[in-house]
Amino acid sequence: MTDEPDTWGTPAGRAMIELLWNPPPPSARGPRQRLTLDEVVGAATELARRSGGAELSMRGLAAQLGVGVMSLYTYVPGRDELFELMVDRAWAGRKLPDRSLGWREQVEFHAHEAWRMYRDEPWLIHSNLWRTPLGPHVLDAQEDLYRAVGLTGLPAARVVEIAGLVESHVFGAARATVTDTGVAARTGVAYDEYWESRSSFWGTYFSQERFPTMTRLWEAGGFDERVDQSWELGLALILDGVERLLGDS
Repeated sequence: MTDEPDTWGTPAGRAMIELLWNPPPPSARGPRQRLTLDEVVGAATELARRSGGAELSMRGLAAQLGVGVMSLYTYVPGRDELFELMVDRAWAGRKLPDRSLGWREQVEFHAHEAWRMYRDEPWLIHSNLWRTPLGPHVLDAQEDLYRAVGLTGLPAARVVEIAGLVESHVFGAARATVTDTGVAARTGVAYDEYWESRSSFWGTYFSQERFPTMTRLWEAGGFDERVDQSWELGLALILDGVERLLGDS
């Protein structure tokens, strides 16, 4: 460790950390600011809920707030930094499990909270799990998930891998569901209608001889479940694998 932590990272990185952990109060100099940073982040979140995070822009946010685009840069350096603040704010809504439960039940609780978060804030599918903001709310949830997985007594590297696997699994399943919902809303074509519109494929190009396994699975009802109904099976398989590791250790 060093005695001068303020020298770590780049100036832009240090500025982002300060915004997440110690946002500046409104400036006492110059014209009084019309908004607070919290109001800007809240308005950006509402805009993302309506239009999707991929379409979020500083110009669109300024129009919603009725301010000039350049005035937004007095609160945040840019769109990417604003998005980090939004992500950390969304993670603040995640509840933590009862610590009297077993490790598996606590991890399952975390997974269900993540699923609920993505369903409530679908724009989060545009975030990057490999670059989650180093914000207080994100880290509080991650800390508790690591703690819950750590109750297994597995080595540190395995704890980190399992926690990441759980978060990645839920994120992937939520992304598939949210994306399909967004496509249906944009096109007006629901999931079932989409496949019905292409039903001519089965009688024209699909061959039982070429695809015998898919045919057998289809006839047995294997394709009846949707991703949003089966993500819990994937979670169960992951945690079953962890229990097997514990049995082998």
